Amino acid sequence: QVQLVESGGGLVQPGGSLRLSCAASGSIFNIYNMGWYRQAPGKQRELVASITNGGSTNYADSVKGRFTISRDNAKNTVYLQMNSLQPEDTAVYYCNGRISSSAYTIIKNYWGQGTQVTVSS
Repeated sequence: QVQLVESGGGLVQPGGSLRLSCAASGSIFNIYNMGWYRQAPGKQRELVASITNGGSTNYADSVKGRFTISRDNAKNTVYLQMNSLQPEDTAVYYCNGRISSSAYTIIKNYWGQGTQVTVSS
């Protein structure tokens, strides 16, 4: 079994910064793409940023230039540095990982439990 555990959410004023972390643990053979999604009240879950195991990144237009995704493969951890936060960034942020548990098992999609980010004065 694989678990993804997020940390780092909280309340921040507009213009402030937060850094989210997501650590994968359990039966892990290889981690492929990892990403961050968010879901605001009344809205669908949307992709914020993703990163391949080779380090290629992809960002939603709304966060380009403000957010940076990175990963530490030795620690099975992905990060999201969020700068210049705005009220519209308020959402529950979810970590996602495409992970295989052995060389003989299929790649599965795993989700963290979510962490709340609130941007308000």
